[in-house]
Amino acid sequence: MSMLDVRNLSKSFGDLKVLRDITFNVEKGEVVAVIGPSGSGKSTLLRCINQLERADGGVINVCGTDMLLKNDKGRTVYADQRTLRSIRLKTGLVFQNFNLFPHMTVLRNITEAPVRVLKEDRNKAREKAMQLLVKMGLESKEKSYPCELSGGQQQRVSIARALALNPEVLFFDEPTSALDPELTGEILKVIKGLAKDGMTMVIVTHEMAFARDVADKVIFMENGSIVEMGAPQQLFGDSASDRVKQFLARFNS
Repeated sequence: MSMLDVRNLSKSFGDLKVLRDITFNVEKGEVVAVIGPSGSGKSTLLRCINQLERADGGVINVCGTDMLLKNDKGRTVYADQRTLRSIRLKTGLVFQNFNLFPHMTVLRNITEAPVRVLKEDRNKAREKAMQLLVKMGLESKEKSYPCELSGGQQQRVSIARALALNPEVLFFDEPTSALDPELTGEILKVIKGLAKDGMTMVIVTHEMAFARDVADKVIFMENGSIVEMGAPQQLFGDSASDRVKQFLARFNS
């Protein structure tokens, strides 16, 4: 079952074309890693799918529902607001800089959205949050504030907050870029656990070993385009693209 279908997606900022005819799909339970040099459009791609940026053209279907589509006149249009909201609840995005509410405890950071957005009972939301904190190895931190946590702990809280909304597809935008190597390992371990649990994920990352070992599919982007897409062993072992080989040369050496 296709959880995400992106076709001919384009996005520009003024005269700068950031996404050029992007087409790919993600199946249920699949882990897709998006790699490539900085400025290649990877983060903008995630922001368009998560409705943080408006695309200029193309089609986006999330969990069987059209978010961005062509109307009868061939124009690119967005679905109505009610549909967009329902799609938004099916996706979760973990940012590279945590984006936790500094004035809220860890527990409240996780329970606020389920209570306010999903209208969950507060006790039920708290119980789920505690289960997620145990899963993240943070069961003793529910009363702490973000400033009292390490970067790795803050990122694990961010992941728990995203999972609390029961997303069907989880997106990560460079989840380890703000962390030192030791803390990076903590986050990659959590994401590997989610992959084993069957979570559908799209991960923008510079961690090449992680992309090779965990992803079912790897997408290499440059200058707003997909240069190559395929299984990890294809891109990392026998890429058809000289540019991909050049990019991965340091990692493969």
